[in-house]
Amino acid sequence: MHFHRQSAQVSLALLIASTITFGMLVLTLVLVGQSFRGMENAKATAAADATHQLTVSVNDRIRAIIEPTSVTLTLLSHDPLTRARSLDARLQRLPVIADALRQNDIVSAVYTGYDNGESFLLRKVRSSGILHFPDAPQQAWFLLQTMTLDDTGTRIGEWRFYDGNLQLLRQERRPDYNYDPRERGWFKAARTTAATHVSEPYVFYTTRELGLTLSRQAAGAADNINSNGSVSGIDVTVSDLSRQIADLRQTPGSRIAIINREQTVLAYSHPDRLPARTEQEDPLYHLEEIPDSPLPMASGLADSERAERFTLAGEDWYGMTAPLTTLGPEELTIVIAIPADELLAEVWSALARQTGIASLIALVLLAAGWMLGRRVGRPLEQLTDRVSSLSRFRFDTPIRVDSRIREASKLSIALDDMAGTIHSFQNIATTLNRGQDLHTLLGDILDQIIHILGQHRGAIYLFNRGNGELGLATTHNLEGPKTIPDIRPDSDDSDIIRSLRGPFSGHPVFAILRNRKKQLVGALIVEMEDGDLSNISDDLAVFVDEIAGSAAVAIETRELIESQQALLEGIIRLVANAIDAKSPYTSGHCERVPKLAQMLVAEATQARDGVFRDFQLSETETYEFHLAAWLHDCGKITSPEYVVDKATKLETLCNRIHEVRTRFEVLHRDAEIRYLQDCLAGDDQAGARTRRDQEQRQLQEDFAFIAAANIGGESMDDDAVARVHQISSRTWQRHFSNRLGLSAEERRAFAAAPETRLPVTEPLLADRPEHIEPWGGRVPPVTRDDPRNRWGFDMDLPEHAYNRGEIHNLTIRRGTLTPEERFKINEHIVQTICMLDALPLPDWLSNVPRLAGTHHERMDGRGYPCRLSGDQMGIPERIMAVADVFEALTAVDRPYKEGKTLTEALGIMATMVREHHLDGDVFNLFIRSGVYREYAREHMKPEQIDEVDEARFLS
Repeated sequence: MHFHRQSAQVSLALLIASTITFGMLVLTLVLVGQSFRGMENAKATAAADATHQLTVSVNDRIRAIIEPTSVTLTLLSHDPLTRARSLDARLQRLPVIADALRQNDIVSAVYTGYDNGESFLLRKVRSSGILHFPDAPQQAWFLLQTMTLDDTGTRIGEWRFYDGNLQLLRQERRPDYNYDPRERGWFKAARTTAATHVSEPYVFYTTRELGLTLSRQAAGAADNINSNGSVSGIDVTVSDLSRQIADLRQTPGSRIAIINREQTVLAYSHPDRLPARTEQEDPLYHLEEIPDSPLPMASGLADSERAERFTLAGEDWYGMTAPLTTLGPEELTIVIAIPADELLAEVWSALARQTGIASLIALVLLAAGWMLGRRVGRPLEQLTDRVSSLSRFRFDTPIRVDSRIREASKLSIALDDMAGTIHSFQNIATTLNRGQDLHTLLGDILDQIIHILGQHRGAIYLFNRGNGELGLATTHNLEGPKTIPDIRPDSDDSDIIRSLRGPFSGHPVFAILRNRKKQLVGALIVEMEDGDLSNISDDLAVFVDEIAGSAAVAIETRELIESQQALLEGIIRLVANAIDAKSPYTSGHCERVPKLAQMLVAEATQARDGVFRDFQLSETETYEFHLAAWLHDCGKITSPEYVVDKATKLETLCNRIHEVRTRFEVLHRDAEIRYLQDCLAGDDQAGARTRRDQEQRQLQEDFAFIAAANIGGESMDDDAVARVHQISSRTWQRHFSNRLGLSAEERRAFAAAPETRLPVTEPLLADRPEHIEPWGGRVPPVTRDDPRNRWGFDMDLPEHAYNRGEIHNLTIRRGTLTPEERFKINEHIVQTICMLDALPLPDWLSNVPRLAGTHHERMDGRGYPCRLSGDQMGIPERIMAVADVFEALTAVDRPYKEGKTLTEALGIMATMVREHHLDGDVFNLFIRSGVYREYAREHMKPEQIDEVDEARFLS
């Protein structure tokens, strides 16, 4: 294969666009450069203005803290509290200073110190969001700390805790509290001036908060600075000063600190970056202790009108210092460091906007030039791109383009028709492969074939071998007969076409559908209305015939799938009917439960609120649930019939009450014989007769009791059980061997015990070793620790497979089944899961074993066979459980009970809901939807259908 080298080519559109935009790009670069130079000169001025503005803002913030508090203190200096000489008089002014605390969040304590050493201090128990007195009462808001002198001059320290309404919560003497205000700096400083004294910021001893103290002499004492008198003070916290100066940052990365002359940090804009300190350590930091901070370098800069630039760790900063004048003689300084890139962020943003606008103009010019070039070569380029898509199998791409070039226009039309034809072949192939329902598949096939041929009407007939006729399966705007009779399966295509021409006029094209065995499947008819109808080419006929052949194979495949599905349905119903037919007492159960369950599922899918609002089942999930419902008791095919049908306690293959009655008959005759023997021996005949009558009467009563116990009523109390044991202790004599006429299985049961010599005295009723049937090698894998248990079963396994002991059976407390027989009944669900799990079910039916095997589970996890809880079961499993219980309660064909009425059944089920046996949401849906009434009308006796008070059962 030869390739021809081509010289490098330049796009016409690119050449035109590049020429137009080149000049604009040069002009843009010059303008941007000049803007950058001017903005660079503005750096220092912007930094200086920003830092000076910060200084003014911080001074204002500190002034806002000091001035309101100073006013409050001035007012307090005139308050009677400053002149009160007793604790009771001072307590009268407690609401005043409490108001001062309430109205200002930064005030932590208000107090007055007296010249005799007494003090009256009210502080907040909680400030700055921190509880400073953990042992305070829970409702405490304030702590009053007082120091008073008694008549002997003894100092008495007391603490009083108050709630928000100044109700006293607790009062306690504090011998360790020896506070003397005269020794405090704020007291001494206030005595030297008539104005308010503001202390240096320091850490409060009690609360460990950063703050300062404002103090002032009482109004009378202020006239003479050195006179004796009381001093009032207010503690003001400035702990949140760090947060306040953080709010004043010009940029996110700006660093601000307030320091004193020793460079101790009083406030820092990023307190979260300070190293942690223990309670015993000084909470204040030196400026050098701030990690990775530019502030130490900035603090060395002289105060000036211009910010100075410096570099730290490769990053440029602007630094500045300025004094804070709001705290008077305290020499505080604000240190500011701003990242250079953040300070000039707006400058760079403006520069970027200018660059963007210039670039946008250049792009607009480039686009205009590009469009001018594209007007020349666009049609050919479009056609090239669209034809290339055909090589990538994109046959749904339209090829036709508008062009004033004649050859390009004609080529696009031809290629567009070719792509449309190939795309139609793709559609029909997809239809043949993905069709599910036969009727829908036939309709899709017909639509695609009509579309390929460019026509509007057609029909498909399917051949019915039983009737020897073609039946209309689907049509598309074509009127024709429903059936075309007298079609032989061995007819050739020409004979069939002749039979079809009669009912159809016009210009139809016929294609006979045959499967892979060349057997007749049906016929395809397309009415040719468009195009040259006078000359339908052989190529067209061959094309239609080939398409019809593919359709016939798809139809055959779909019919096979549907026939297999019908066969599966038939086998499932066969198994269900066989289980129902196996026992006259459960006939119809396997048919009624699926109907009821599917009625409930339909209601759940239609619900638009509650837990069912999002519940939906797909078509495959619905079919999966349908199969599981029909197979939910398929394991009963393994359940022994005499256990399922057990109507009395002594029943096995027969009712053993007859054997017991025979023993009573023997004892009855023994009493008669003893009476005759006593008469022959010359004993008192009347006394002998009395003994005989009394014994026989007792035998009649005992047998009547045993026979009644054999029926298996609702319950059996302890007295009845004791009487069974009492009757069983009576003995009788057996004169015949019990080893004769036995089956092999019965002989194996007697093998472990030697035969006793006859005659032998035996209990009237007994549990004998031969009554026990061990598991042997037939232990089912139902315990959780069984290595064979791969299904998650969790059931209690009885010790024996069966226990047919007479006493054991007669003393069943409720019903007629022993625990061993009850397990055998319950085991049917184990067999159901195992049997269905052994089937080679497809993936889309893989959930059938679980759906069929969970209808005896309970919401509280106490069901069987896997002890699943409600959270482990989906809505379909819960629905199956409700349907199974309701059918069992209302069924009239059970040996051990009568069918319940609607009210009785729903009452029992409501109790089961309260006991977490059944799901309450499904039960409420069962009642609200009226499904129970619809089911009752079809499957229950009229006398069972009573009036139901639904509100009584709804929760």
